[in-house]
Amino acid sequence: MFKNYLITAYRNFSRNKVFSSINMLGLSIGISSALVIFLIVYYEYSYDHFEPNKERIYRVVLDASFNGSSGHSAAVPAPMGAAIEKEVTGVEQTIPIFQFQGDASANVTIATNKSDKPLLFKKQKDIVFTNAQYFQMLPFTFLAGSASGAMKEPFSVVISESRAHFYFPDLPLNYVVGKEITYNGDTRVKVQGIVKDLDETTLFTAKEFISIPTILASGLKDHFMMDTWNDWMAYSQLFIKINQGRTKEEIEAQIASLYKKYNTHPVKNSTTDFRLQPLLDIHFNPNYPGIGQRLASRTTLISLLVVAAFLLFLGCINFINLSTAQAAQRAKEIGIRKTMGGSKAQLVMQFLGETLFVTTLASILSVLITPLLLHVFSDFIPAGLQMNLLQQPVLILFLVLLTLLVSFLSGIYPALVLSGYSPVRTLKNQAFANSGQTRGAWIRKGLTITQFVVAQFFIIGTIMVSKQIHFSMNQDLGFNKEAVITFDLPFDTVKSHSTHLLEEIKSIPEVALASSGFMSPQDAGVAFTNIQYKGKEDLKENVQIRWGDTNYIKVYQLPLVAGRNVQIVDSFAEFLINETYARDLGFQQPEDALNKQLQFNGKSLTIVGVMKDFHDQSMHAKIGAVVFAGGKGDMFHIRLQPKDRDGKSWQSAIAKIKQLYTNQYPAEDFSYSFVDEKIAGLYKTEENISRLLLWATGLMIFISCLGLLGLVIYTTNRRRKEIGVRKVLGASVTNIVTILSGDFIKLVIIAFIIAVPVAWWAVNKWLDGFAYRTAISWWIFALTAIIIILFSIITLGIQTIRSAVANPVDSLRNE
Repeated sequence: MFKNYLITAYRNFSRNKVFSSINMLGLSIGISSALVIFLIVYYEYSYDHFEPNKERIYRVVLDASFNGSSGHSAAVPAPMGAAIEKEVTGVEQTIPIFQFQGDASANVTIATNKSDKPLLFKKQKDIVFTNAQYFQMLPFTFLAGSASGAMKEPFSVVISESRAHFYFPDLPLNYVVGKEITYNGDTRVKVQGIVKDLDETTLFTAKEFISIPTILASGLKDHFMMDTWNDWMAYSQLFIKINQGRTKEEIEAQIASLYKKYNTHPVKNSTTDFRLQPLLDIHFNPNYPGIGQRLASRTTLISLLVVAAFLLFLGCINFINLSTAQAAQRAKEIGIRKTMGGSKAQLVMQFLGETLFVTTLASILSVLITPLLLHVFSDFIPAGLQMNLLQQPVLILFLVLLTLLVSFLSGIYPALVLSGYSPVRTLKNQAFANSGQTRGAWIRKGLTITQFVVAQFFIIGTIMVSKQIHFSMNQDLGFNKEAVITFDLPFDTVKSHSTHLLEEIKSIPEVALASSGFMSPQDAGVAFTNIQYKGKEDLKENVQIRWGDTNYIKVYQLPLVAGRNVQIVDSFAEFLINETYARDLGFQQPEDALNKQLQFNGKSLTIVGVMKDFHDQSMHAKIGAVVFAGGKGDMFHIRLQPKDRDGKSWQSAIAKIKQLYTNQYPAEDFSYSFVDEKIAGLYKTEENISRLLLWATGLMIFISCLGLLGLVIYTTNRRRKEIGVRKVLGASVTNIVTILSGDFIKLVIIAFIIAVPVAWWAVNKWLDGFAYRTAISWWIFALTAIIIILFSIITLGIQTIRSAVANPVDSLRNE
């Protein structure tokens, strides 16, 4: 029986090649999209599922409130780890992790035949200070040495197998133990162990593990604030594993008491609450980002799943539409099978089997086109994600289950419809002499309308996201971002180096202005500070701070509406404030704020000028209070001269700056960025959404038009005699095309009427996330209608024109 089903399915596929190909192509696009998105979602949700007893592992984080302003941090005071290990009960493991501050340079010595050869490895990442319990929390395998002996003593390090081969490529691992590595020229440690690299999806990506006693026994103690309880650094994180049967609320209460005990100098008007963040929440929670940690967005993942569901849905609609439309052609077959004793259940199984046959072919095709879609969704694909069916059994299982599900959803309705025909009526060619065919036609029309509602919804969304990005990128920011580059200076105890470099850069002919300071006016980061004004001590508002020398304002062409530029830059002594902060302080006119005193870090600073408001954050946030202090910084801001015709002046300027930088800091690599590109990066998420919508919309239009083409082919084939008669009676090609296309264009218009209010509501909700937003213009909907009608007309024209120009004699002779 099953062999017969298979043969019938193959014959039906071969007999209806066009319809079968349309079905297969539509389903394959949906299945391959679902396959790619499953890979992404599965990868993101697989983070840190391999640790033993992962449900008992937490990161200690804090929620802080300072002078009315609240914030969150993944970092904690440095001495907390040691205190928890000694005084908090119910904790099985305590794992403090201190990231190496900045990019480390590593010096190693390799013995050669002639002499010892020193090698310098610049900008080594993934280096941490931790303890032996780190290797208990994570299932590391020691290939040489041991954790217990390696992490107790100062100036000891454990390195991964890959890092051992990188530093000592010709040495067996056992011989690497005992070798010395010197970090940044002053921290010399000895290799005490080598571990196998973790081949897992994890946020613990460190490759070198220096013992925590190294911090205490070296000059790094003050850098990591190892004795400070009322402050913390982003480099300091703390993980704990609680005992079985204990709750995180119990441990949080003990940590709160511990902090109160040791924080003997609390900051006035501030509160600090410590929380235990579950391990599996870390990868998704944007409130507690770690340095260098890549976070996944649940919203983005849900959006991807929605896209996959819609693409599959449209493919299934195509199948249902074309299968039910072809019902008349299979009526006699059904009647004969029923007359010969075939049951309805057997017919349902047969038609579901045919659907499974087509879906299986679509799944095979989807595996072949998945690499193309992986490229399409490249911005959403994590670096470690790979597709290998032979090594990913979960992927094979998903593909099999998806094939069965799509086969059932696509085939169950056509199977029930086809198997329900009366054998007597079908053999008398009366299968459609009742309202059933009419109902079937309306169902097909409803499904077609649904397809185009989805397609037009996504078209409107794509246009609106692009419009908002264009609005954000071209809005007047209140400063000039063009032709400005920035770069950071390395840590240097000789301050004259930066001063000398700045003066040399100013002398370059292609440089218009050069400044030393802090962040750009608008930047990806934020720098809030606590400032008080005696005339309004109850004001509790976040105030962003920037600082720089006298040229900073000139580089960015920040206009002043009152007062003058800062003049004193050796130490913070003068402030500029923006218009928003002047109003917050109660000044009606900008001039009224001049010469007033603001309290900052225990000092009184004079307001000498008021800046015109500028956007200090992305368009998601309103312009807030900003102060600018006169002072030098470790970031250079360079305004280049206008670009010449061939564009070589900027290349020349950057090359000269790089040479001067290398002269001052020969051990460092020069890296710069254009300010306008950094600002564009603020909208990376929106750009990714725009690209996702663009590709998704294109695929949805393609699938919808495929279904429309199939229905048009079916309709024109059924109306061949009518078309022939009309042509014999004098109807023109235009008349016939209009008649054939009219009903389908009506469906597209109905879909547009439905899609507009739904899309307007969804887009309006999305725009609520922007403090400064573009308008939802009428032309967006008009453009959507034009796009979808144009594609529909092209699709309809492929077949209707062909049918209209056919020789009527052929169709009438066949009748």
